[in-house]
Amino acid sequence: MNILVTGGAGYIGSHTCVALLKAGHNVIVADNLSNSKAETLDKVKQITKKEVIFYQIDLTDELLVDTIFSDNDIDGVIHFAGLKAVGESVEKPIEYYFNNIVSTMVLVKTCQKYNVQRLVFSSSATVYGENKVPFVETMELLPTTNPYGETKAMSERILKDVGKANPDFSISILRYFNPVGAHESGLIGEAPNGIPNNLMPYITQVAKGKLDKLQVFGNDYPTVDGTGVRDYIHVMDLAEGHVAALNNLSNGIHIYNLGTGKGTSVLELVNAFEKANTIKIPYKIIGRRKGDIASCYADVSKSQEKLSWLAKRDIIDMCRDAWRFEMNYQE
Repeated sequence: MNILVTGGAGYIGSHTCVALLKAGHNVIVADNLSNSKAETLDKVKQITKKEVIFYQIDLTDELLVDTIFSDNDIDGVIHFAGLKAVGESVEKPIEYYFNNIVSTMVLVKTCQKYNVQRLVFSSSATVYGENKVPFVETMELLPTTNPYGETKAMSERILKDVGKANPDFSISILRYFNPVGAHESGLIGEAPNGIPNNLMPYITQVAKGKLDKLQVFGNDYPTVDGTGVRDYIHVMDLAEGHVAALNNLSNGIHIYNLGTGKGTSVLELVNAFEKANTIKIPYKIIGRRKGDIASCYADVSKSQEKLSWLAKRDIIDMCRDAWRFEMNYQE
């Protein structure tokens, strides 16, 4: 199939491009490069030996989005593009609501215009808010902890309404947990602009000496060691989950958690990184961060049953691959 990947030069998007190309699909990427680099797509080509068609556009621009659909015979869309930093969303809510929701609406409208009936949407475990763990797909959404989570929940509601109004539309909503790690080649990985918002690239930059120490936000949560617990999933497992969702699309709305089903605390992740790579990570405990919750991990039984998909890589693989990429990465 010809698959449009929005945000395809980004962290999860680029790894999913690799998985799609390896599965035999053709890939068209749309990305405004606000938090990614075009060279990443050259690395995707290096890994797969296959070309990607690239459009540098903003998805909130309806006319530019239309040109992608008129230029290419698109069979399906995987929609990653969006702003994604929880803390930043608290400070810049309007930017998040505009970018994340308008881009989704423009994309769906254009899909309908060109009769593209397959859509996989990148949602987030953030939509569960402070529900009781493990998070199950049938839970009522409580994404009130931050605007980023609200934009994902609103986009989900929009897609559900579109699905109800158009029974032939096949929509898969993937709520994923905390992607970390990198492609085993070390060629692509998580390379955020500026100071990282996510834990693993922060750890790897401390390990490399780019940052002097890790800041741990809070150690007074009701968890195993007081630090926040998250369900970390290897980015290639996540990418393969998108291919599984695409391959199993059928009419209607389908919602799946993509995680490992296991929680790991911040300090447990630091310890795993030190063990995997024999490097000490200095850290300092500071106050809690606005918008964070204590614990977040998935019930993954539905994705296992319906998609025949299960995360295969463990926390040591994630730490090893993340560090391999960081060592290779040249800004």
